[in-house]
Amino acid sequence: MDAYPEAEAPLQSIVELVPVLIAVTDGGLRVLTVAQGTLLPNGPLSPLRNSLQAGVKLWVAKQTSQPMGYVEQLYTFVDTHRRNEHGMPVLYVSYLGLVREAADSILHPDAKWQDCYGYFPWEDLRTDGGQRDAVVSRLGIWANSADTEEVRQKRLKHIHLCWGVEPENWSEEYVLQRYEMLYESGLIAEAAEPQANFDFALTGQTMRHDHRRVLATALSRLRAKIKYRPVIFELMPPEFTLLQLQNSVEAISGRLLHKQNFRRQIQQQNLIEPSDTGVSGSKGRPAQLCRFRDDVLPDRLISDIGLPLGSR
Repeated sequence: MDAYPEAEAPLQSIVELVPVLIAVTDGGLRVLTVAQGTLLPNGPLSPLRNSLQAGVKLWVAKQTSQPMGYVEQLYTFVDTHRRNEHGMPVLYVSYLGLVREAADSILHPDAKWQDCYGYFPWEDLRTDGGQRDAVVSRLGIWANSADTEEVRQKRLKHIHLCWGVEPENWSEEYVLQRYEMLYESGLIAEAAEPQANFDFALTGQTMRHDHRRVLATALSRLRAKIKYRPVIFELMPPEFTLLQLQNSVEAISGRLLHKQNFRRQIQQQNLIEPSDTGVSGSKGRPAQLCRFRDDVLPDRLISDIGLPLGSR
């Protein structure tokens, strides 16, 4: 007998639950997908479940088999381009889940972990930022094609603000705003009016049902949240080195951090302590293993202590 019979029921709900499950694995930011990377896990809200979170757990278990951890509600979206059998637009209730990546042998065959920056290549500034510069250049062409000078100036101002063009600074939290600008300008394949003769590989892998917008919202939330809540705990193994912690924060923020400043601020915030295990067994100079302090863990959802994100 199916352990989740309601997942097979022909429900007519126009409300769909869309969980965004994110992990950090070997210094890479990862997102769990289905349908060959074109969708996030999703399913209709079941009337047989007493809560939205119960419905989220149902579909994650049914479609991915990924163990769940921390979860919080994101936003509610209306997909006006997609309608159910009654002609009504579909409403998405999205969730952000922070997990530790399960092995492929555990996952459902249709579930696959993907590089998050494969969907937003311009957001990863740990290299030279060339991808962002190329996108900004195309956005400039779009801005200059405006019918009036007023619209042109408005577009240029928005580009400077969202993309960190001088005199503005780059803000890692503006993932959704940057995505929506690419949608408006027709520089992503999902756009209502995609630009002709444009190589959409420059702006990343596409997703169906507006799920890339949902993912952009989740990444925006996570990047903002790690600044004031130690939710990075949910993504780390029980024991880790300071370098692993820094690499994980860099993976989320998409920016390189100053090593000594990062370690100094971590020590000042008193979030971690040496583990009983001692040092890592990796090749080269042994590194001290750390863990989050026991008194930090119960308060991680309400603590006002985050992690330093000052760039190099």
